[in-house]
Amino acid sequence: MKEVSILFNVQLIEDGDLEENKDSEKVLKEKYLTLKYITEQINEGISAIDKDGVVLLWNKFMENRYNIPANVIVGKKMSEYLEDTISERVLNTKIPMNDVYHNKKYDDEGKDLFGFVYASPVFYKGEFVGVVCTEVDVVDATKLSEELIRTQEKIKYLENEMRSMSKNDFDQILGKSRAIEKAKGIAKQVAKTNSSIMLNGEGGTGKELFARAIHKYSEREGTFIPVNCGAIPEELFEGEFFGYAPGEYKGGIKSGKIGILEMANGGTIFLDEIEDLPLNMQAKLLRVLHEKEFVRVGGKDVIKLNIRVISGSNKNLNDLVESGNFREDLFYRLNVVEILLPPLRERQEDVGILIYHFLEELCRENNKPFLKISRDAFKVLEKHEWKGNIRELKNTIENMVVLTSKKTLDIDDIPEYVLDSVKKHKNLIVYPMDLNEAIKILEKKKIKEALSLSKGNKSKAAKILNIPRTTLYYKLEQYDIEKLD
Repeated sequence: MKEVSILFNVQLIEDGDLEENKDSEKVLKEKYLTLKYITEQINEGISAIDKDGVVLLWNKFMENRYNIPANVIVGKKMSEYLEDTISERVLNTKIPMNDVYHNKKYDDEGKDLFGFVYASPVFYKGEFVGVVCTEVDVVDATKLSEELIRTQEKIKYLENEMRSMSKNDFDQILGKSRAIEKAKGIAKQVAKTNSSIMLNGEGGTGKELFARAIHKYSEREGTFIPVNCGAIPEELFEGEFFGYAPGEYKGGIKSGKIGILEMANGGTIFLDEIEDLPLNMQAKLLRVLHEKEFVRVGGKDVIKLNIRVISGSNKNLNDLVESGNFREDLFYRLNVVEILLPPLRERQEDVGILIYHFLEELCRENNKPFLKISRDAFKVLEKHEWKGNIRELKNTIENMVVLTSKKTLDIDDIPEYVLDSVKKHKNLIVYPMDLNEAIKILEKKKIKEALSLSKGNKSKAAKILNIPRTTLYYKLEQYDIEKLD
């Protein structure tokens, strides 16, 4: 009755009668059988898995299609019976997905099975609880394709219009880790203010993506202008920032030239690698931000300025201020709100989400069908330190996508430097930020070490660990240690 409880407990809680029915297996069984009967009358596949990938629902269509009885697969992980399902991808990304799923097991006519699958994540009170999936046979579905194709473009157009009206760029920042959610929360909170923001993080952590999201969320009418301060030669800084007035003066341009500040007027300017701004330009920028006006190089007309300044840096600006390489007054002007963007190695639970996202995106961009990825390859990518962060991960996935000739990416598709790095750090354990989960990992590790030292003698192992023998027995059962070895 495990699957019954899982399926209906939410409904009972909402109905307010959980207490009344908690001991009534009969009520739960009747509701489950009713649901099972209804789904079996539908001429398409319906399945559901929980947040751990365990099958909760498997209707008659799915039984017949894959020759797997419900009483066999329900309560087991779907991945034990089917490889790289659409449901499993959505389980990792938490993003709805539709695609054609190919199963190598043949049907009655000796043909491969192709199904069009739509899988959607299920959230209850903001918490992810599982995936619901529907599937139709591609052969049957093609009978409807002529009608669908006539409306497909219209639907896509309407979807894009709805996205542009309702979706903000923070949705483009993928990840569910506590660190990234905290950064997004602060960014949203300050986006609609006029305060200057400092985005601090290593290269490749998504500073420009955050800056764009803040600009769009702020609803400022002007343009978003990104500037890489490290890419502008020092002698050109003033002209690039302030522009040139029309004229024949030395170095002037007859028609004049609009500068970065003027282009961003009314909008947002993002000064990335702000630490590379020369000291003389730091003084001029500070004056402009204070006076809210400037003059083009070689000109006389004062231009009023209304901009939001977002800065980005991968350095500790406090150290640069102390060494005299960055103006303290400008630092405080720019650093009203500081948002720390975590490196990818500190948000390991987000790596899987990003892998599947980049796989889908890069396969589409390179005109390739969606590639699968083996579990071994997936685990290697998860263990890599990603010193270049998200940018490095995306480049690695792109390298694998464009160079492979297979349908499933495997370990031999991973660049050598990634494999070498993982081998070098194979004994390094990366603990999750969740303290309870980190403690569990450490306890398992130390118990195994003690058992190894005691050659399996549990009494000696308990003494080594300095815990009662009864506590050790409890931990062995709790963590299923013997089965893990």
